[in-house]
Amino acid sequence: MTRIEYRHQRLATLGLLLLAALATAQAGTVTIVTSFPKEVTQAYKQAFEKAHPDIKLEMLSRSTTAGVAYVREMPAGQRPDVFWASAPDAFEVLAKGKLLEKVDDLANPATPKTVGSYPVNDPDGFYLGQALSGYGFMWNTRYLNANKMQPPAEWADLAKPMYHGHIALSSPSRSGTTHLTVETLLQGEGWDKGWSDLLQICGNSAAITERSSGVPDGVNNGQYGIGVVIDFFGLAPKYSGFPVDFAYPTVTAIVPANIGLVAGGKNSAEGRKFIQYALSKAGQQILTNPQLSRLPVLPPGEYKAPAGYPNAYEIAKKAQVKFDADLSAARYNLVASLFDQTITFRHKELTAATKAIHAAEAALAAKPNPQAATLLKQARDLAFKPLVSGSAAADKAFLATFSADKKNSEANKQVTGLEGNWSGKAQANYEKARTLAEQALALLK
Repeated sequence: MTRIEYRHQRLATLGLLLLAALATAQAGTVTIVTSFPKEVTQAYKQAFEKAHPDIKLEMLSRSTTAGVAYVREMPAGQRPDVFWASAPDAFEVLAKGKLLEKVDDLANPATPKTVGSYPVNDPDGFYLGQALSGYGFMWNTRYLNANKMQPPAEWADLAKPMYHGHIALSSPSRSGTTHLTVETLLQGEGWDKGWSDLLQICGNSAAITERSSGVPDGVNNGQYGIGVVIDFFGLAPKYSGFPVDFAYPTVTAIVPANIGLVAGGKNSAEGRKFIQYALSKAGQQILTNPQLSRLPVLPPGEYKAPAGYPNAYEIAKKAQVKFDADLSAARYNLVASLFDQTITFRHKELTAATKAIHAAEAALAAKPNPQAATLLKQARDLAFKPLVSGSAAADKAFLATFSADKKNSEANKQVTGLEGNWSGKAQANYEKARTLAEQALALLK
């Protein structure tokens, strides 16, 4: 064998060894797409890898909508192995797209079948509840004491004048958990009243944050007094020693945060092991770590929790909302778009109109005036009435426009036109509402 032949043979051998090493490394890696914060993912990564030293976890942090898009775009055989997120409607989208494999055989038999009336696991077996979540608001106790304000108890409380400029929330287009919170309010109050309440709450808000985590961060550090959040955003700092508290309003829902096995993943066998671990008693116990403070799907008695820790199954018995994941999924894009065009992008005008209405209403309460009352009613209708009616939001053809493929140029053109109309009309309505409220106030001086 010549020196050149020997060198070629050696390179070929090294190449084969390298490919084998890469294949081995890939075979022992589970790729997980998740919307959960680093505190959650790192806790599970550390515990799982300790229990399964031959398997490594790769956590891909994505928002829920971005995570769904990522799974859709990847070819079979190259997809991530596990999808793990809070939004049940996202899992419905993946299941209907045949992007999930059945995992009902991995369910923990100690898990109750329902939380309230909502199934903990997918009845068709394509995804499983891994934690439970409810929706409400957190507050900074020192902030409220300093401003001599009582904590809110119901959604309607957040529309009161005393909370103007003290509230924060995110947008449903930026956060899957915020979308669930908004959808819970809309389902609990009905579309028209729900949007009216939402517009008044957002009119009182100091900010619509860029990320959902910006809300609890702001409440924790005293930047905001109250935050509209999913429960673990409020419970985690509470049990970690921050001066905050959290409450579930009557109009809330307890629904599962889910986990599922992606069809066409690279390492499905290892992915199944992670799902099974996340549902085991050891995996569920991790949820009660103070820095996580999530509600396990296992019933109390199957895990240890701090004194006073919320019991999701008891909360669900009192919750008024029977969350409809199919309804939420059907109007997901409409809700996100309408929120952004009439609230996120017109927040300055909405808060100005709300402040003017509060001022005029306070004056009217002290000095009745029929003309001022008429002006104020007109102002409230302009500011707090949704631009899409409940009947339109229930129209399947209308909803289909917002769910059409992005390559559908005609549907995209129609949506763009509607969004432009909403944005322009919202701006005009809020400015007119502020003017009418100021005219009413002038009559009362």
